[in-house]
Amino acid sequence: MAAQAPHGRGDTVSGMTAHLSPGDIAPDFTLPDADGNPVSLADLRGQRVIVYFYPAASTPGCTKQACDFRDSLDHLRSEGFAVLGVSPDKPAKLAKFREKEGLTFPLLSDEDKSVLTAYGAYGEKKLYGKTVVGVIRSTFVLDGEGKIELAQYAVKATGHVAKLRRDLGLD
Repeated sequence: MAAQAPHGRGDTVSGMTAHLSPGDIAPDFTLPDADGNPVSLADLRGQRVIVYFYPAASTPGCTKQACDFRDSLDHLRSEGFAVLGVSPDKPAKLAKFREKEGLTFPLLSDEDKSVLTAYGAYGEKKLYGKTVVGVIRSTFVLDGEGKIELAQYAVKATGHVAKLRRDLGLD
């Protein structure tokens, strides 16, 4: 199932995607995980969820970020958070990434980029001084009712999880 259009105060960015803000309802989705099994955001209602979007499995920055989430997962879970990583990679590539890096949270495949777009995590960005269209590394914290508590766009891969933990008052 593709993402539903966001309902909220999002504004258009580069004429392509809408940014979401705290208080907006998070677009619902169902995406296949690394094993091809459907994972629905709605199934996680009642708990806080961190959804992070990254460009490509097994690249240096994405590996660093995923391993940082892996290494913080016990602490995040103890604070009541579930973690979902989303990229446009095929499930088979996600499975290899998960196995190689020992990742213990769901990696979801958004091959058609509909969920990335619904969250404003796909569009124009600067890469090595050039404007390109692609995945905008972004992280969202959702409350137990599916509302956005925190929306962070164009985050850095290195140090992001530590900053997110500070922003959430978990350190």
